[in-house]
Amino acid sequence: MSGEQLTREIGHSGVKASAVGLGTWAIGGWMWGGTDEAESIAAIQASLDAGVTLIDTAPAYGLGRSEEIVGKALAGRRDQAVIATKCGLVWHTQKGRHFFDQDGKPVHRYLGRDAIVHEVEQSLRRLGTDHIDLYITHWQDATTPIEETVRALEELKAAGKIRAIGASNVDRSELQRYIETGSLDAIQERFSMIDRAIEADLLPLTIASGVSTLSYSSLALGLLSGAVGPDRIFSGDDQRKDNPRFSVANRQKAKDFSDAIRSVTARHDASIAQVVIAWTLAQPGITFALCGARNPAQALDNARAGTLRLSVDDLKAIDAALSAKLAHMDG
Repeated sequence: MSGEQLTREIGHSGVKASAVGLGTWAIGGWMWGGTDEAESIAAIQASLDAGVTLIDTAPAYGLGRSEEIVGKALAGRRDQAVIATKCGLVWHTQKGRHFFDQDGKPVHRYLGRDAIVHEVEQSLRRLGTDHIDLYITHWQDATTPIEETVRALEELKAAGKIRAIGASNVDRSELQRYIETGSLDAIQERFSMIDRAIEADLLPLTIASGVSTLSYSSLALGLLSGAVGPDRIFSGDDQRKDNPRFSVANRQKAKDFSDAIRSVTARHDASIAQVVIAWTLAQPGITFALCGARNPAQALDNARAGTLRLSVDDLKAIDAALSAKLAHMDG
């Protein structure tokens, strides 16, 4: 490992951040069996100490809980972080279309200007900051034209409240419309060794237009971390409890894959998760890899992936193991 964190620019915004980012969905607690605030704050601060500057959150992660925790963790250290948060999943209005309920509150997909103006102020307050570095539409809203949404985001950028514009969970036609506005800096999409659909439909567009891609679930909700074995028991509202992706058979395949790349991990004195994250960042079109952590140990393990440089031979060995062990994973 080189000891230096890999950094990259977010689109054409001029905003630079660590290629490894801390994802804070789990820190919000919802669908992850609750949260420990002290441990979460320590995880965020450990990430900063290790050179991870990109911190990704969203209002929907615990109905503001994740943003509040991020804000507490960054108190006095705001200048060390590049904050990405989101808009478009709202519970203060029933405009748009119903998406899900959380804690008894209906959450709607809505990206109208009125909601965006309201949401950004709420996020700024929870985060304890006067600007958001990357503001992302969380899920797309079929009731509002993308052009209207982008105009609202451009107004926020002109006002200095946000520095870069992103979109998440888009299809190819939506991405094309965002790109045509000329204001899109980044997309955030699910991508991992076992979730690679965007390679065919989205990444060719982002590469051609200079739009960055942030991968989320880079470790497939922990399945590829090397820490979720066949004997793991999931409890409470942990979303993995009834997820077919986390069947015993799949977890055994993930273990077999981990065993198959031991030569790579040994060569770099790296963990399984670090090699998986570094592989992700080596894929064409993937600019940043978001990785969740709920305690300092997990945060530091992920952070070290940003200092790992895989060789061509390493990547070939990993791809061979991937094809042999994970190609037919169910779910």
